[in-house]
Amino acid sequence: MIKIANVSKHYGDFKVLTDCTTSVSKGEVIVVCGPSGSGKSTLIKCVNGLEPFQSGEITVNGISVGDPKTNLSKLRAHVGMVFQNFELFPHMSITQNLAIAQVKVLGRKPEEAMDKGMKLLDRVGLKAQAAKFPGQLSGGQQQRVAIARALAMDPICMLFDEPTSALDPEMVNEVLDVMTELAQEGMTMMCVTHEMGFAKRVANRVIFMDQGRIVEDDSKEAFFANPRSERAQQFLAKILHH
Repeated sequence: MIKIANVSKHYGDFKVLTDCTTSVSKGEVIVVCGPSGSGKSTLIKCVNGLEPFQSGEITVNGISVGDPKTNLSKLRAHVGMVFQNFELFPHMSITQNLAIAQVKVLGRKPEEAMDKGMKLLDRVGLKAQAAKFPGQLSGGQQQRVAIARALAMDPICMLFDEPTSALDPEMVNEVLDVMTELAQEGMTMMCVTHEMGFAKRVANRVIFMDQGRIVEDDSKEAFFANPRSERAQQFLAKILHH
C-alpha cells in the first residue's frame, strides 16, 4: 500500500531524512517512534505530499507521490491524515466539518455527506455532539471528530501524526480506543506516536527513527523484547519506566 524507497530530505545543509526505506502492506499497522527531532513527523508528511523530499521515491497504492504529474489533492482525498492539533474549522458545526470535504472534493450531495458524517460520529461515540462547534468539545472529542472526518473520505489508508500528544492524559485512551478499533477492522495505518502501550497492542511492526534515519524496522515482539540498536534500548528504557 505504501512504499518508501531511499527517501532523503534536507533544508539547506540540515538533513531531516537520510535514505529512509520501508513499506506498509494493506491492512498493516505500523508505529513510527523515536526521540523528538528524529524525522518521524516529516516522514509521515512526505507520504501524502505535505512535505516535499529531494530524493528517493514514495508510492501510495501504486501512485508516485513525488512525480510532478501526480494530482496530490486527489491522492490526499484517499489518504486520511489526523494531526496533533485536530485542524477542525472553528466556525463550522461538527456535522459541517465532516461534510465539507465530502461535498467539495468527492462531489457528494450535501444530504448524503451529512448522513455519512452522522454515521461516523455515531461510530466514534459523538452523535450527541453533532450540532456543536469544535470549541465546545474537549480535546479528545475534537480528535475523535478529526478521525471521523478522515474516515468520511473512504480512505485507503490512514496516517496519524502524534494524535494524542496535545491531549490531557485522561483523554488519550478515548482516541486510542477508536484507533484500535480501526486497526482491528483492517485499516492500513501508519502512526507516529509515543504511546507504547498502543504499539504493543495494535502494531504489526515498529519503526524506530533517530537523526533522520530509520534505525530499526522490526516486528513489535522483536522490537520490545530485544531492540538491536543501543539508541532504541536507551529510548525504550526511558519511555517504559514512566
